[in-house]
Amino acid sequence: MNNLIDRREALRKTALMMGAAVSASTIAAFLHSCKPATDLNYNPVLFNNGQAVLVAELADIIIPKTDTPGAKDVGVPGFIDKILKDCYKEEDQKSFLDGLKEFDENAIKAFGDKFVDGDASERLKYVQQVHDEAVQAAKSDPSKPRPFILKMKELTMLGYFTSEAGATQVLQYQAVPGAYKGCIPLAEAGNGKAWAS
Repeated sequence: MNNLIDRREALRKTALMMGAAVSASTIAAFLHSCKPATDLNYNPVLFNNGQAVLVAELADIIIPKTDTPGAKDVGVPGFIDKILKDCYKEEDQKSFLDGLKEFDENAIKAFGDKFVDGDASERLKYVQQVHDEAVQAAKSDPSKPRPFILKMKELTMLGYFTSEAGATQVLQYQAVPGAYKGCIPLAEAGNGKAWAS
């Protein structure tokens, strides 16, 4: 039998032993601090730290790590932050940030916690639901502004597929394309991968 327990379990057992001597809000604060934090690998320029962590977690659900790096691994959150700051008009920045805030507020309604504090299955289910609803809304009335989740997905994909890993490990890339080869086996033509450039 394993005698080791994690910090969360130790706090729970301590709280049970102390009974009513510690308030529920104090216990909740300790347990909340046990949730894994996301370390940012860049310094946000437009986002505050909380927004940056939310964007990082959401980007990693859109393109998770598999046998190739995920969105966080290739720096997509920093790319989104920088492109919004340097290339978007102020009203478009505000629209994105408002959408991000609403996304997080709706997560609290959906599963009772901020998005980054939800468990993986809750977050995945929530993103899928929000995405599906956004696609339907965009189809039913293309004249309306694009929903936040679709903007986020678009920026995530742009950042990912213009990264070195996205362009070389997921897409096929040739810096200087060679000669034309008209009829060759699929294996010689990149095994069906789209071209990065």
